[in-house]
Amino acid sequence: MGTPISQLFDLTGRVALVTGGSRGLGLQIAEALGDAGAKVMLTARKAGELEAAVAQLQARGIDARWVAADASTADGVAKIVDDTVERLGDIDILVNNAGATWGAPAEDHPVEAWDKVMDLNVRAVFLISQAVGKRCMIPRHAGRIINVASIAGLSGNSGIMTTIAYNTSKGAVVNFTRALAGEWGRHGITVNALAPGFFPSKMTRGTLAHFGEEKLAAKAPLNRLGDDDDLKGAAVLFASTAGKHITGQILAVDGGVSAVHGG
Repeated sequence: MGTPISQLFDLTGRVALVTGGSRGLGLQIAEALGDAGAKVMLTARKAGELEAAVAQLQARGIDARWVAADASTADGVAKIVDDTVERLGDIDILVNNAGATWGAPAEDHPVEAWDKVMDLNVRAVFLISQAVGKRCMIPRHAGRIINVASIAGLSGNSGIMTTIAYNTSKGAVVNFTRALAGEWGRHGITVNALAPGFFPSKMTRGTLAHFGEEKLAAKAPLNRLGDDDDLKGAAVLFASTAGKHITGQILAVDGGVSAVHGG
């Protein structure tokens, strides 16, 4: 007889670190992991937003804390990891969600903006994965890493969207996921990525306002955008024992957009 399904998805006693966890998709994932029993550390750069997010999680009965730091710097990563381990224990689940975008035609895209997007969307993912893996996961021969990519990293744009740095960075996250899964599988660590489509958030607010929610929703076979629950099940699958034999995978959560438009 196998393990009961409720136990496979149970995260009781595990410690989850979620970057960019103060709002949007990061907060949604943190909520899911906490509801499944994990203790959650949120990190981002703005203390006020983190404090509000943690209060929201604690109101649901989740053991949640926060630490403000810049995950794209070595010092920031050291602070995040040190604080999490000292306050909650070794990190079992790492969610690399922090990200930025910038809209500009490729021929006019500022180099400074390119660097900002790459630093947060790619460099930070590498730095914090390396730090958590080396300190918490490899020594214990166990761990779950979930990277938040995007369907923008699965294909090019039609020309309407001018986000070349963002697309490039998310493409890098996709292959980082596969490469790290291949390398760290021998350490008992799974590495997977979620590739969301359009979800209403602070990052997508401008795009949604420009094109309209109905027009963007119409591109999806399900004729809808993502909502506050649509990443939860996939995140808990990747984080839990239920996903122990899944690694190096990129799961599009996009209403079917990538299935019919490429990716």
